[in-house]
This record gives sequence, C-alpha cells and structure tokens, in this order.
Amino acid sequence: MDALVSVITPSYNSEKYIGKTIESVISQTYSNWEMIICDDCSKDRTEAIVKSYKDDRIKFIRNEKNSGAAYSRNNAIRAAKGKYIAFVDSDDLWLPDKLEKQINFMQENDIAFSYTYYDQINEYGSPLGVRITGPKKISYRKMLRCNWVGTLTAVYDAEKVGLIQCVPIKKRNDVPLWLCVLHKTDYCRLLAEPLSLYRVVNNSSSHSSKLGMIKYHYKVFRVCERFNPVSSFFKTLINLPTVVYKKKRYRENIRL
Repeated sequence: MDALVSVITPSYNSEKYIGKTIESVISQTYSNWEMIICDDCSKDRTEAIVKSYKDDRIKFIRNEKNSGAAYSRNNAIRAAKGKYIAFVDSDDLWLPDKLEKQINFMQENDIAFSYTYYDQINEYGSPLGVRITGPKKISYRKMLRCNWVGTLTAVYDAEKVGLIQCVPIKKRNDVPLWLCVLHKTDYCRLLAEPLSLYRVVNNSSSHSSKLGMIKYHYKVFRVCERFNPVSSFFKTLINLPTVVYKKKRYRENIRL
C-alpha cells in the first residue's frame, strides 16, 4: 500500500477559495492521503464548506482562539498520522498528479525533503503566465539567505525528520518551518516540474509593506533561529539582495 500523506492546510475566512483547494486534493491520482484543515476561528462559512465534503479523509480541527497560520500549521502537524507531510494553503491548488509524482521522486531517490516548481494564477483562477522555479538543492545555510520553497510545493518525510514544530510568527512563517526541517536533514531537493498553482490575491508592494517584511525577516533569525541581534541584522541585510536575485533568476514567463 502507498504510504499515507498528511496534507496540512491552515484556514482563516477562506470560504471564497477553500472548496477549490479541497477538490484539487480529492482529485489526486495518489489516493492514500488525509487532509487536516486547521481553522483559525473563521467568521465566515469556511467550516460549513469543509464539512460539506463527505470524505472521511478530510479532517477539520479548530483553534481555541485566533493564533495565526504558523500556529495552525503546528496544530495540524501534531494531528497528522502520515509518513509524509505535505502543505497546501486554503487558496492554492494542486495539479492531479502532484502527490504521485513527488512521493515517487522522494522514494526512488531516498529524499527526506523536496519541493517543486509552481505556476501563478489570479484570484479568479486564470493563469498569469509566470512560473517559479528554484535551485536543485537547498541547504540550511542557503535557506538562511532566502526562502526558495513555495509552501504549496513542499513535502517532507516525517519518519526521517520527526515532529516539526516551529516558533509561530505572524508573517514569513513558512521560513522557520523549512529551517526546522533542514536542522534534521541535509538538503531540500527539487523536482523540476510545475505541479501546483499559487493564487495571487493581493500583491502589495507598498513601502510600508516592504518595511514590515524586513521586520519579519529579522524575527526569523532573532526569534525563531535565536541568532544574536548583530548576526540577525546582517543576515537580514544579506537576505534582501538574494530575494532580488531569486526573482530575476528563478521566475520565468511562460506562454499561455
């Protein structure tokens, strides 16, 4: 029997998109999965929509209080029973063969942590003609320089890596998660195929937004990884030009 994959999905006021996300998981050619949706006290119809899907593989849990996406991911991971842990946010989509191809890739090459390419769509689900790629392998030190891994593409082997619980910060909260995994394994390996669709809903580039993200980059190093203030400051400075390089080197325009 194929190994169980636990699909981790944090949700908050996700009624607009979560149905499509669930359907993209149900449509997987790899059928041995459980989808753990941890809701962060939504005030809309998210819970009702999730529970309308009569599939025993879909499990809904709810935080006691609003605590953020990182806390929700931690909570869902604690409830996971799978050998493999995969991630898809509540507005993103997987292509039907995503799990089958990625799990086979990991098993055939004895890989503990992997990621893939992904394509961007707009809020209505239409393709934007943009593909995000990445380097063939990512070490802990390389991840400190930049987040190379799209959350919707990541899978790790929980039997090899163990239980991962990262410090819950409000933004950039996927980076501490990958750093936690890379404390337990040497590399994250790339499967160079576009197997997921990332929904671009609000691509804010305001000055205040950029300053806010710099603050959270610093928190990743200072609070999550516990570097001293000086080291955290310089790692934040190094991160900024690497992000610019990533956008130029690993962003492709594709023909629609």
